[in-house]
Amino acid sequence: MAFFKEFREFALKGNVMDMAVGVIIGGAFGKIVSSLVNDILMPPIGALLGNTDFSSLRIDLSRMRDLSSKATSLVTDTIGTGKVEAVPAEPIYWNYGAFIQQCVDFTILALCVFLMVKMMNRLMKKKETPAPPATPPAPSKEEVLLTEIRDLLKAQQEHK
Repeated sequence: MAFFKEFREFALKGNVMDMAVGVIIGGAFGKIVSSLVNDILMPPIGALLGNTDFSSLRIDLSRMRDLSSKATSLVTDTIGTGKVEAVPAEPIYWNYGAFIQQCVDFTILALCVFLMVKMMNRLMKKKETPAPPATPPAPSKEEVLLTEIRDLLKAQQEHK
């Protein structure tokens, strides 16, 4: 029972809850950035590069595999005729366009996070540095009275 009590105390601490909220908001923010990149930024860039859709950019590696080995599967006819046919193997693609897309997503996401952290640091600095008082506060009546008593005692000691 002590383990569950300790876990509950840990899980309900403010920092853990703040982190959970941050992870959830971060996931949603990532989707927004992906939409910004995929739906807003990449279409004009693709149009400038000749109507290129980056997600469809790929290189067919099947030719290299086929040259290095006769990559075909032998399949027996299921009807029972006993004929064996050569069926080409699955194609292999190197999807470098998807990688470019993810790099652009990451760059924009990193820029947004940097700007948010910079803004938060600026707000925290303003919050931490209190404004200096324009004029010192007037001394209380007690302070004035004590100052007069001190001055009188000094004057008496000087006359002795």
